[in-house]
Amino acid sequence: MNYFQNFVIIDDEMLNNQICTKVIKGLYPEAHVIDFTNPKTGFDYLVNKYADPNYKEKTILLLDIVMPVMNAWVFLAEFEKLSDDIKDNIKIYILSSSVSKSDMARANSNKYVEYYLIKPLTRESIHLMVHVLHKKLGINSTK
Repeated sequence: MNYFQNFVIIDDEMLNNQICTKVIKGLYPEAHVIDFTNPKTGFDYLVNKYADPNYKEKTILLLDIVMPVMNAWVFLAEFEKLSDDIKDNIKIYILSSSVSKSDMARANSNKYVEYYLIKPLTRESIHLMVHVLHKKLGINSTK
């Protein structure tokens, strides 16, 4: 089984969440994928899930930038306040339709953002994310 088998998608566009889920499940059928159209609800889910110090499963988070209630910048500011136990188990990727160089620079300068991806999500980008994370952690990727 894949080390990074948990995916959380936080994007206010339901259609994008469905596309992401389909792409992820197409590449990793065993993956657990959950999505949220309300970023605050998604944030609270992650906090509650990782509040248990025994829960150590790694999660890839796909985070949109422009959302009501809590945009990506507010999300990342709140994420920074969390304990290291939580932050160490969640790898954040911005997934946005914005091609703004300032958005890309801001995201890539945040120490919690692994990479900036432009929508739509593809099989290649999912494979690359997992492969790079495995390589960083010294884990042999099987896919």
